[in-house]
Amino acid sequence: MSTATLDAFQIIADPSRRQMLMMLSKDSMTINSIAENFDMSRPAVSKHVKILYNGGFITIQDIGRERHCVLKQDGFDEVQDFINYFDKFWAAKLGKLQSILNNKLKN
Repeated sequence: MSTATLDAFQIIADPSRRQMLMMLSKDSMTINSIAENFDMSRPAVSKHVKILYNGGFITIQDIGRERHCVLKQDGFDEVQDFINYFDKFWAAKLGKLQSILNNKLKN
């Protein structure tokens, strides 16, 4: 599967990538420092980092001779939009149910 065709949910579906995002929520990290936290090869970690980068979840900043991964909002926006849609959906459904129950109690 090409990384260009992955949507936000496919990107965060992988537990290793979710763990990387959680780690990066605390501070920026180099790819090597990320790799130290996983029992996988450095190239495998780099592939996960590339997927997160291509999906807009992280940016990579060159600081001196090191490349630092930093969280980026873009990738999370698609996930948040989806969640917001269903928050509104369920709020409307529950509002209708509350209205029906209130009418039943009044009668």
